[in-house]
Amino acid sequence: MAFDYKKEYKEFYMPKNKPEIVDVPEMNFIAVRGTGDPNEEGGAYKEAIGLLYGIAFTIKMSKKGSHEIKGYFDYVVPPLEGFWWQDGVKGINYTKKADFHWISVIRLPGFVTKEDFDWAVAEAEKKKKADFSKVEFLTITEGMCVQCMHIGPFNDEPATIEKMDKFLKENGYENDFSEGRLHHEIYLSDARRVAPEKWKTVIRHPIRRA
Repeated sequence: MAFDYKKEYKEFYMPKNKPEIVDVPEMNFIAVRGTGDPNEEGGAYKEAIGLLYGIAFTIKMSKKGSHEIKGYFDYVVPPLEGFWWQDGVKGINYTKKADFHWISVIRLPGFVTKEDFDWAVAEAEKKKKADFSKVEFLTITEGMCVQCMHIGPFNDEPATIEKMDKFLKENGYENDFSEGRLHHEIYLSDARRVAPEKWKTVIRHPIRRA
C-alpha cells in the first residue's frame, strides 16, 4: 500500500476543528511563487498548480523510468498547500485578493534530493514541452504554530481564525507573522468534486509566547 502522508502524519494534516498547538519540523517542497487573485481564470495561481503537479507526478512515476531515486518508496502525492501574505498586513485581508502574495507548494518525500528535483524539472520540460523554470526546491521549518481544521468556503475562514486568535490569547501565546513565517493553508478537498460547504482546509499560523 502506498505511503500516505496525511494518514501517517495526522498531527500535521488532520487536526480537529478546534485550535491546537503543533511544532512543525523542517520539510522540503516543490514551490512556485506568485501574486494576485487565486480565483482569476487562466491566472498565475492556476498556472502554478499545473507546474507543481507536473513535477510531483514526474517524481512519483520515476519508478517506471530509468532514473533511480535512492530510497524511493511508493507514496500518495501530498496535498496542495499555500503560504499567503499581503504587504503591510499581519495575517490576511480576504476582501483584497488581488493584493495576495503566495507560495504554492507540494511536500516532497524525504528521499528526494535537490539533484533528483533538478532531474524531474528537466524531465518534465522534455516530456511536456513546457517551461518549468518558475518551480523551485524549497526548505521550510515552521516551528511552533497554532492550527485548526476549517470546514467550508475559503471566504468563511475569518471565523476560524478568530477562534484561533481567541485560543492564543487564553493560553498565553500570540501570532508571530514575519517575512519567513506566514499564513499557511493545506487543502484536503478536491474543489471540483466537493461542495464548498464541505471543503476541508488546515489553517496554520506561526506563534510565540506572549
